[in-house]
Amino acid sequence: MYLTFAWRYFKAKKSANAINIIAWVTVSVIAFATCCQILVLSVFNGFEDLVKSLYGAFYTDLKITPAKGKTFLLTAQQIEAIKKSNGVSGISLIAEEKALLQNNDNDDNKQATITLKGVDDNYKHITGVADKTVMGKYETGDADNPKLVVGYGIQNNIAISVDDRFQPSELTIVLPKRGKVSAAHPEESLSEGNAIAAGVFAIQQEFDTRYVITNIDFVKQQMNFAANEYSAVEIKLSSDADVALGKLQLQKLLGSSYDIKTKYQQNQSLYSTMQLEKWFIYAVLTLILLVAAFNMISALTMLVLEKQKDITILQSMGATKKMVQKIFLSEGLLLAGIGAVSGIVLALIICFLQLKFHLIKIQGGSFLIDYFPVKLEMADFVLVAVTVSVIAFMAAWLPARKASKQAIELR
Repeated sequence: MYLTFAWRYFKAKKSANAINIIAWVTVSVIAFATCCQILVLSVFNGFEDLVKSLYGAFYTDLKITPAKGKTFLLTAQQIEAIKKSNGVSGISLIAEEKALLQNNDNDDNKQATITLKGVDDNYKHITGVADKTVMGKYETGDADNPKLVVGYGIQNNIAISVDDRFQPSELTIVLPKRGKVSAAHPEESLSEGNAIAAGVFAIQQEFDTRYVITNIDFVKQQMNFAANEYSAVEIKLSSDADVALGKLQLQKLLGSSYDIKTKYQQNQSLYSTMQLEKWFIYAVLTLILLVAAFNMISALTMLVLEKQKDITILQSMGATKKMVQKIFLSEGLLLAGIGAVSGIVLALIICFLQLKFHLIKIQGGSFLIDYFPVKLEMADFVLVAVTVSVIAFMAAWLPARKASKQAIELR
């Protein structure tokens, strides 16, 4: 009933044309703000999915690192227990350290500071690095004949060749050596090893300019690691496994000397920053809705003045103050509803066009894709609808309350 009155008041011709203008301006602003909120949230969802897919190719579901120091000891029994833990589908043992990489094929011996990651044969099954190898082959060799899979950025920086038609680049790796070092011979603290470039992977700039992959035996040999000493254990879980539960079980199994992180925790700063940016933009766009709220207050206040006679007639017919108040609250919610539905429909049309035709491009051409990614989520629609409803209710409350307090004056 209340919406019926609200709809009739919305359609009815007003004595002052300004009321109609303000009402339609209010609807338009709400539609614009709603559309922008849906679009922004959808684009952030798209970028978040893209980033997760890129980082998911490198980061595993769980990663075990030492709680203190750079390395830890892990017995064969502990490794077997990790493999048999619920939800674990595969593990890879890691030996990782900062290193200096030098290309011996160049006259100027180009160098790059890298993170050398020694991995076992299981590594290619628990991460997507092997699938992201864009040049050469994913081969890590063995301790006596090490091979390197380098990041695309590193390859460009020091001109590494992995082309089968030419001689692969021979690279020198300088690593810190474990153990006591004589003050008279500080050079003994470093080890040098030679390796052949086998392949190039391309995932994301952060990895491509930093990491070089080789076999774990070579790294442990160069750094004088003990047989059961490692830098990390990377773990892939089955698709139906509970990550939080898997982490808890492994923590109980290994104890407090080991730090276990999920994929999100391994790069928490990035995900936190993305979420912060998403909600900051959402808050800014909500300010547009607040501007619309002031327009709504103006439109409803003028409507109350316009309908004073109608209010008096309704009251004389037995309408209570609450009924009158609900009629004008419904008017405010009707304005917001028309604007919100229009905005959502417009946002859906734009999103579907973007998904199908990639109309809005990313300028610069240096990103992995040349268009803005979009992902629609029902939670965003619910959030925006609730936001519009709350702001509309608050804006309509004051004029509706004023209407309900109008005294009966029949003449």
